[in-house]
Amino acid sequence: MKKLVILLSVLILMVLVFGACSNSNNSVSAPVSSYSSADIKQIGTGDKEFVFEVVDDQGLQENFLVKTDKEFVGEALFELGLIDGTQGAYGLYVKEVNGITLDYEINQKYWAFYINGEYATSGVDKTVVENGCAYSFKAQ
Repeated sequence: MKKLVILLSVLILMVLVFGACSNSNNSVSAPVSSYSSADIKQIGTGDKEFVFEVVDDQGLQENFLVKTDKEFVGEALFELGLIDGTQGAYGLYVKEVNGITLDYEINQKYWAFYINGEYATSGVDKTVVENGCAYSFKAQ
């Protein structure tokens, strides 16, 4: 019984470790191969690539395969015109994503940043690009 518990613990740990972002380009929330060319737009150039998902306040989703050489996700998305915002005490406050402006002070809606489907604990301008990750902005 003890061996079974240890084996299960090791398996769970392996799933957690390999389920996170890695440089292996095979762990995104929705694999690049699962998108048809009609579902995802390729944008940018560079050696790194990641999926960028935008879910607007109507629930409509648009997907991009971003290629970049930038170090930070925010740099890559800003350079490609996918995000805009203002600098604040806590970093970049993203007010516009894919041409859609949300500002909590104006319409009580905002853009939330996610990494591989999980609410991000870092700002987009401080998040290092990891090959194969999926980054999202979802209207809240």
